[in-house]
Amino acid sequence: MSSVDILIDKASRIAVSPSNWAGLTIATVIVVAKSLGLLGAEAWLLAPIGYLVAYGAVGLWLGFPRLDARGWEADLEFEDAGDARQGMSTALEGVRALVTANPDSRISKALQERILGLCSELRDLLDQWERSKGTLSLQEEFHARHIAISYLPEALKTYMSIPRQFASTRKLGNGQTAESTFIGTLEDMSRKVGQLGDDLAQKDASAFLSHSQFLADKFGKPQLEFGGKQQSAA
Repeated sequence: MSSVDILIDKASRIAVSPSNWAGLTIATVIVVAKSLGLLGAEAWLLAPIGYLVAYGAVGLWLGFPRLDARGWEADLEFEDAGDARQGMSTALEGVRALVTANPDSRISKALQERILGLCSELRDLLDQWERSKGTLSLQEEFHARHIAISYLPEALKTYMSIPRQFASTRKLGNGQTAESTFIGTLEDMSRKVGQLGDDLAQKDASAFLSHSQFLADKFGKPQLEFGGKQQSAA
C-alpha cells in the first residue's frame, strides 16, 4: 500500500466514524441557527468548538476511529491457492494469533473463547482429514477451505471494525448485538465443521466395515465336505 493509499484509508476511517458524524451534526446545527439569525457572529467560532466537543464525547463513548487498523486487517487476509489443507493451516494460525493478542481488547473474553474453540475444531478436522482414508467431496472441501480461509477471517475483520462498546451493547436490525450475532455465526460454522468431521468418520467406518467383511469372507470358518455336502467346521 502506497503512502497515498494509506492517507486515503485513514481519511475514510475518520469520515465514516460515529465521532465525525456527531461533530458534523452539531456544527451543522450551529451554522443553520446562524443562517436563521438565531445566533450572532460568535456562531462561526461555536461551530468548530461544537464539532470538537461532539467528536471527543462520542469518541470516548463508542471509540475513536483506528488509523492503524490496516495492520491487523492485513493479518486476516489469506490466499486461497495451492494445497487446501496448507492454506487452512496458515489461516488458522493467523486468526489464532490475532485473537490471542486481542489488539486494544476489542474482543471480549467469551468471544475469544468461541473463536479459539472454532479454530481448535478446524484444526482437529484437518488432523482427521490427514489421517482419513476417505476424501471430502468437492462441495465439502469447498466449505472446509472457505470457513478457515475466508468466512471466519472476514467475519472477524468486519466485527473488529466496530467499536467494542457499540458491538456489545447496541442492537442491530436483527434485534441482537453485533457480539451476539457473531457468536451465532461462529456456532453455525461450528455445526458445519462437525458435519464435515462426521462425514469423514462415516467414510472411514464404511471402509473399515468393508475391509472387515473381506477378511471374514477370506479367512472365515472353512467348509468341509461330507458325502458330497458342505458343512461348517465345528
